[in-house]
Amino acid sequence: MIGAVNPYIQLDKTTLPDGTVLSLHKQGAEFVMEYNGLELMSTNLTCSEQMLADLGCVDLLEGATTRPEHPRVLIGGLGMGFTLKRVLELVGSPATVDVAELMNRVIEWNRTYLVEHNGPLLEDARTNVILVDLFDCLGDGERYDAILIDIDDSPDALITEDNGKLYTPSFLKLLRESLNPGGCLAYWMAVPSPKLEMALKKAGFNLKEYPAKPHEESEETWHRIYLARLSS
Repeated sequence: MIGAVNPYIQLDKTTLPDGTVLSLHKQGAEFVMEYNGLELMSTNLTCSEQMLADLGCVDLLEGATTRPEHPRVLIGGLGMGFTLKRVLELVGSPATVDVAELMNRVIEWNRTYLVEHNGPLLEDARTNVILVDLFDCLGDGERYDAILIDIDDSPDALITEDNGKLYTPSFLKLLRESLNPGGCLAYWMAVPSPKLEMALKKAGFNLKEYPAKPHEESEETWHRIYLARLSS
């Protein structure tokens, strides 16, 4: 039928520890992840998540003179795999890309449904997915050349209340201690976050703010990438 709309199908759902619901849907060729019935991310809006990888891994590009012999990247939040896919494209081999993801069901969605969109990212030999809170992933002496965080829309719009600890002085200190010399930290935010800017500067980071489009054809640039490096 001309003009028929593809059905919006719920593929799976899971309940978070605080009782909120995360669900995966498909309409035509596109996938959508919802949080409590509201769209959280989709395979049609990937531009700013890829930009997070582009900015955070600028010193790690394959063939670049600044590239370490074996780059190590940590991604906080797997989501639909957009940032992971872009990091793997950029850093070449050898490299290690650790991904901290709290929700086992999100990992399984990437292994199953989302393979149709992004391919078998989790089967890449460079990828190491850790079922853990990002906060608990740090502090064991591991150091990274880049840490990329895409978990909440902003410190004022948390996916779970417990995520507030990801913006505290103690956590930012932990991030500092987990970066190799010359390494960088990058946060994805859905909207500008003066609160995060202030926290990063107080933690001793030099900060640059980059407006980002949700889609490459969008005119709006309401998303933000905060790129932070240690002050000399």
